[in-house]
Amino acid sequence: AQLSGPRTVVPHLVHTRCRRRREKKTMESINSRLALVMKSGKYVLGYKQTLKTLRAGTAWLIIIAKNCPPLKRSEIEYYAMLAQCGVHHYSGNNIELGTACGKYFRVGCLSITNPGDSDIIMPKDEAKRE
Repeated sequence: AQLSGPRTVVPHLVHTRCRRRREKKTMESINSRLALVMKSGKYVLGYKQTLKTLRAGTAWLIIIAKNCPPLKRSEIEYYAMLAQCGVHHYSGNNIELGTACGKYFRVGCLSITNPGDSDIIMPKDEAKRE
């Protein structure tokens, strides 16, 4: 029962490749939607401003970078849960999130207060907000 033939497929490698391709596709999707929000919508960048929008109830979606400190991340998630606001965990670090926003600096988290022409917020979230 040896599996060392030319047709041997290692299952975990196949799943890893598919997962990477899917992550790249979703990352491109979120980047293009984020670029549209930056052009036509309203947003605030940074931890303090994000908490302010969550407290005021004006936030629609929160995006957090992968390397955001755990304490800040949990605090933002808690406030978002209270405000019934969506949270998206960006798969890149804060440098990549800043680049996706079209900025030349790092962005740890951001709050979208008005999506503009972008469909970054799901229809079920819009129905829940009204």
